[in-house]
Amino acid sequence: MHRFQRHAAGGCCLIAALALGACGKHEAAPPAAAPAAAASVLARAPATAPAAVPDITLPKASTASTAKAAVTAAPVDRAFRVASVTIGDDVSPDHRVTEAKTRFAPSVKTIYAAVETQGLTDSATLSATWSYLEGSSRQIVSTSQSIATDGPAVTTFEVRNPNQWPLGKYQVVIAVDGKTVSTQEFEIAKT
Repeated sequence: MHRFQRHAAGGCCLIAALALGACGKHEAAPPAAAPAAAASVLARAPATAPAAVPDITLPKASTASTAKAAVTAAPVDRAFRVASVTIGDDVSPDHRVTEAKTRFAPSVKTIYAAVETQGLTDSATLSATWSYLEGSSRQIVSTSQSIATDGPAVTTFEVRNPNQWPLGKYQVVIAVDGKTVSTQEFEIAKT
């Protein structure tokens, strides 16, 4: 243990080795492997005394951790895109639909479409076009919002009807800068 303390002290072990060499005495060879507790201290030894630190062989990384490191080191895709669209009849304070639904009662007053996006954009226009699909299909309403974001975001669209909704199939089409990225169908039915 005394020998290890001299190594951790830095430059003084080099001076001690020179003094022993001058008087004809030789210091014993360093042990083949340092004890596990000593490895962390030896790793912090000053760079000015590399000869005084015994060689320590670190275990090689397994292929599983190497593969994980390669995946982690991959470049991050920052392209703006729609990650998901969720339809429901209620939203939380962070603009997300609280419960995803595809079937609504005719008495529901408002239906929401929460559009989750990822990536970054200085300017993009998200639009939602709501349509009634029964008989001769017809558009109910189309709205758009301009957004600028530098990460994940949620944009919420809604369609309202103060009266009873007609029974049948509906859809909402979500577009980014005029290009359709998602079509979600839902139904108004008696429950």
